[in-house]
Parts: sequence; structure tokens; C-alpha cells
Amino acid sequence: MENLKKAYFGTGCFWGAERKFWLTAGVTSTSVGYMGGKLNQPSYEAVCTGKTGHAEVVEVTFDPALVSYRELLALFWVMHDPTSFNRQGNDVGSQYRSAIFTDSVEQENEAYETLGLYQSALDKSGYGKICTEISDARDITYWPAETYHQRYLAKNPHGYDCHSSTGIAFPELFATKPLGS
Repeated sequence: MENLKKAYFGTGCFWGAERKFWLTAGVTSTSVGYMGGKLNQPSYEAVCTGKTGHAEVVEVTFDPALVSYRELLALFWVMHDPTSFNRQGNDVGSQYRSAIFTDSVEQENEAYETLGLYQSALDKSGYGKICTEISDARDITYWPAETYHQRYLAKNPHGYDCHSSTGIAFPELFATKPLGS
């Protein structure tokens, strides 16, 4: 278990993103929470005011022997609209921003490299510029969300799942296994 890695992604509402990641082969666990704000131990209610600076994120624990960080990034880029500033569909506010919180220089480099690749694909399709925030997570606390948010869509399979994808595929194929299906 010592070879497991962590990744942190904000794609708008964290419920649907968590489900896509927990369905991905090689992901050993997921959790939803808040990152990037100024309040210690934020609550959902506080984050929803837009005044704490936190983003709703999914913490993904994965086995890099089974799924690479790059594969998780490919899934991240296509599961939401990274060109939409502080909103995904009807969810509006800075807590719904597109964000990647990296925990190593390698993750940061891959995040920027895949951003460039996906931006090229979006440019060919007439989309605007990606506005995804990429931040170093090593100095940012991940605050788990309240228990009722964890695996929300497993408990409520027909619950709200706002993900307004661009519909543009990521320009590289990494594996024959489906990601997040």
C-alpha cells in the first residue's frame, strides 16, 4: 500500500466526479472535500457562500501500477468543461471552479503538459481557453466534506450529477481499459 498515490481534482460539483473516479480501474479510494481556501475546517454551508475560497474537490487514491496520473488527468479534462470560469452547468461560484492540486513536481508537469494537449484539441473545435487552476497541494490542506457527501451518488444513484463536458475527447489513448465508465 505504500506505493499508492494521491491526486486532487475540482470539476464543479464533486458528487459526479467522485463517481467517475471510483469507477476507474486502479483507483483504490475516493473522498470528496474542499481545498484552496482560507478557512480551517470549512463546512459545506460556508463553502457555498463563495467567501472561503475553497473549491469542491475529489481526493483520488490510486495505484500507479494500474492507472497512471496521466490517465486520471485525461479523465479529468473530459469529465467537465475546463473553459467555464467558476461554473459548471447550473452550478455557479468559485467553489465550482476547475482545479488541479498537485502533490509533486512530476504531477505539476503532467498537469501542464496535458492542459496544453487538451487546449490544442479544444482550439480545433472552437472552444475558448482553459481556465483550470493548477496549484501545489503540498502546502494546501484537504478538508474532507461532511459524511453525507461521501459517495453521495452510491447512496442516491439518481441524484444530481452536474457535469457539463465539452464532448471533446482527450487527444491521446493511454490504455485499452475504459476510464471512469
